Amino acid sequence: MKTFMFALGLLLTPMAAWSAADATAPTRDFSAAEAYEQYPGGATSHTRAIDRRAFSQPSANMGFERGLDFRIGDGFFKRLWVSAPASTQAADGLGPLYNARACQRCHIRDGRGHPPDGPQDSAVSLLLRLSIPPQNEAQRRLLAEGRRNVIPEPTYGRQLQDLAIPGHRAEGRIVIDYEEIEVSLADGEVVKLRKPSYSISELGYGPLHEQTLISPRVAPPMIGLGLLEAIDPADILARADPDDADGDGVSGRPNRVWSARQEQVVLGRFGWKAGSPSLDEQTQAAFAGDMGISVPLHPDGGGECTAAQAACRQAPDGNSPQYDNLEAHAAVVDLVSFYVANLSVPARRNYAEPEVLAGKKLFYDSGCVACHRPKYITRTLADRPEQSGQLIWPYSDLLLHDMGEGLADHRPEGQANGREWRTPPLWGIGLTQAVNGHNYYLHDGRARNLLEAILWHGGEAAAARQAVVQMDKQARQRLIRFLQSL
Repeated sequence: MKTFMFALGLLLTPMAAWSAADATAPTRDFSAAEAYEQYPGGATSHTRAIDRRAFSQPSANMGFERGLDFRIGDGFFKRLWVSAPASTQAADGLGPLYNARACQRCHIRDGRGHPPDGPQDSAVSLLLRLSIPPQNEAQRRLLAEGRRNVIPEPTYGRQLQDLAIPGHRAEGRIVIDYEEIEVSLADGEVVKLRKPSYSISELGYGPLHEQTLISPRVAPPMIGLGLLEAIDPADILARADPDDADGDGVSGRPNRVWSARQEQVVLGRFGWKAGSPSLDEQTQAAFAGDMGISVPLHPDGGGECTAAQAACRQAPDGNSPQYDNLEAHAAVVDLVSFYVANLSVPARRNYAEPEVLAGKKLFYDSGCVACHRPKYITRTLADRPEQSGQLIWPYSDLLLHDMGEGLADHRPEGQANGREWRTPPLWGIGLTQAVNGHNYYLHDGRARNLLEAILWHGGEAAAARQAVVQMDKQARQRLIRFLQSL
């Protein structure tokens, strides 16, 4: 029987040896908290003060030397890049088109982004993904073979860059209009949802392709990503049920995406549609796409500038021989990836309170755990000792699910269709207000609280949503209380 040894907090002495199946099985006892439930990130979980820096702490089981690398990676994550040429070649090469000057500008305090809150608010932590349907047989073949996740918009590329360095035009400005929708709950309460619609004004480089597909994305929280990468692919695939063979109405399936690092199609697990296979590739894509910074997998100094943007293509870049003809060479990328992989999940609060346990039972009984799988045991990774062999509680199956027409963006990505989204992890969700000063949720931040987020669920989650609609006020409060404890 497969067993694992679990070390809690900073202690290195094994505290338990269970079978993996026993340790990760959904509980049936809601009279008390489960063993180690208060530490959702296993031994990586931190117990420091719950404040604005709650998402910016290192893995609690990290040694001193690796802690130094974490702090250096933090510095690069916060680095403000400047345009080239500059007095230092170590930090130039921004853009020419970009969405932010630093990773931290989107992932504010390593937390959750938000849509603009009025015309005076910046859209820096929300961006628009762009693509078009395949236009010819060659493009259809690339998508069918998995060698491309999307076909970029011909002029504006894979995403709209709404900022530019001096002397260049930004690609455009994001415009969001909201329509109010009322939802009546069984006990008579009426909840007002806001339905967004997106457009682009002030286009800097001519019209968009007439078939352009637009998908808004807010920056997700950064905690626990190294632990998600340490989940064995077999444990993710074991939960896939694409044909709903068990008849429960939930048919999660994996996204299969192209890995530039491995040069093959692999399991996707990061991003709102699981469109990226690894933290390394996700990090490098963000450098190139969000900031226009060249990296080993994306060495073009012009970043996202397309052939249709001539002045952008001709602008000076920061590719430097002393940095392997890149703007952010491998050592920088590796340190940022290390930092991202080791952002600790905070320990839970109030996890054993009767009201929280009652809400947990409602969460299970409503069927939420069909997609928000509570726990895993991570595999052993030689270069990730902190994340290896941990019992973790992300509350996600990392699979794609049809979430209904209300949340559909109608934009495929890899094998994800326009109604599918990856189940987002829930750990840390109750700390959004403490870290980021808001309570906006879902892929575009349309939900202004957790109840609104639940009521947007449809498709495979329609039955779970309906269970919440039918609850009385006390039951709903208990359910929310449980989510706030995560």
